[in-house]
Amino acid sequence: MIRHRVLLIEDSPLFNLESELKAAGYTHFLASFADNIPTLLKEIKPDLIILNSRAITEATVLDLQKLTAQKATPVIIFTDSATNELIDLAIKAGISELFINNLRPALLDPIIKIAVTRFNHQQALKIALEEALEKLENRKLTDRAKAILIKTQNFSEDEAYHTLRKLAMDRKITLGEMAKNVIAMSELFK
Repeated sequence: MIRHRVLLIEDSPLFNLESELKAAGYTHFLASFADNIPTLLKEIKPDLIILNSRAITEATVLDLQKLTAQKATPVIIFTDSATNELIDLAIKAGISELFINNLRPALLDPIIKIAVTRFNHQQALKIALEEALEKLENRKLTDRAKAILIKTQNFSEDEAYHTLRKLAMDRKITLGEMAKNVIAMSELFK
């Protein structure tokens, strides 16, 4: 069973999570927001961040979002209360789990497993979306470059595509990069 490295950030803690993490066999490091969290992230390289705080604020959620922007990491928040606006902000900030005044020690391990699994799934979806958007952008560039070749060289669409593809292979670059080059050259000669 894999036990994650946990960065436990406590600010007026709601529960004694440190002893629960220790009992569950997690390697954990205790910190507070007064500590230099970005430096701790680099040194510790946690697999998970847990915030244990009686009250969270918008600034707290935004700070966590900035931290996870440096290195994508699942985040669990345990707190006493949160407004609907804070819950919405936490979801938009990519917080994996938010528990409001609801923890039984026996549930800590499954909560961590669910948060990490959900985070990994969301990361896979994010990567797939980024790849799809990049393919779409490359397709648009390729179509634009083909249009330039059709207009300037009197190529058919098929000839324009095969020319772009051959030029890309000869130069050992992607079709999208070759399309960018053709577009840049056409812009240069306008």
